[in-house]
Amino acid sequence: MEKYRRYYGVMAFVGAALLLIFVSYKMVVPKITELTTLTTTINSKQKEVSDLEQKLNIVKTKIKKIKDSITGSQKKIYYPVESDLGNDTLFFTLYNDVIEMVHANSVKIKSIDYASNPESDEFVRFGKDIYFVCDVNMEIVSNYINLGKLIQDIYQYPYYIRINSLSVKPYEKDKKILLSNLSLRLYAHTAPEEQNSSALTEEVPAPAAQ
Repeated sequence: MEKYRRYYGVMAFVGAALLLIFVSYKMVVPKITELTTLTTTINSKQKEVSDLEQKLNIVKTKIKKIKDSITGSQKKIYYPVESDLGNDTLFFTLYNDVIEMVHANSVKIKSIDYASNPESDEFVRFGKDIYFVCDVNMEIVSNYINLGKLIQDIYQYPYYIRINSLSVKPYEKDKKILLSNLSLRLYAHTAPEEQNSSALTEEVPAPAAQ
C-alpha cells in the first residue's frame, strides 16, 4: 500500500479534473443548445419580417398606382337630387357611403374626424358658394387584402373622392395587421345639377395634388 500512496495525489487530481469536466459539460451543453435554438428562431423571424415587408411594399406600390389613377381621373362631383338639402345632408350622403365601403371590406375604424371646407382647396377658394368640400380623417385597422379592396372601392366609386394621404405600417405584435391613417376629401355641388351652369355639370378633372 505504501508504494501506491504516492499515486493518491495524482488520482485525486485526475478525479477532480474529470468531475470538473463533467460539471462543465452539463452546464455548457444546455446553453449551447439554447443558443442554437434562439439563433434558429431569430433567423426564422427575420425571414418572416422580410417576407412581410416585401408584401407591404407590393401593397404600397399598388396603392400608389391607384392613387395616381385617381388623381388623373375624371369623375363627376356628387350633386343632390333635391334642392335646399344643406351641407349637412350633402356631407352625410357621401360620408355614409364611405363608412359603408369601410365596413363592407371588414376594415375597422379606430378613430374618425372631419373638417369642412379646407381653405387650401381650389374648389373652396374659387367656388365656395357652389361646392361643399369636407376632409374625413380615419385611423383604420385591416389586413393587406382588405385595405387594397377598400382603396379599389374608393377608386370605383362613381363620384369624385380624393385621397389626401395614406400612411401604412404593420402592427408590431402581428405584422399581418396594418395600422393605417387614411385622409379622404369629399366633394359635392350645393344644388341639383340642373341648377348649376353647364360648366359645372361637365366632368371635372381632379384638382392638383396639394
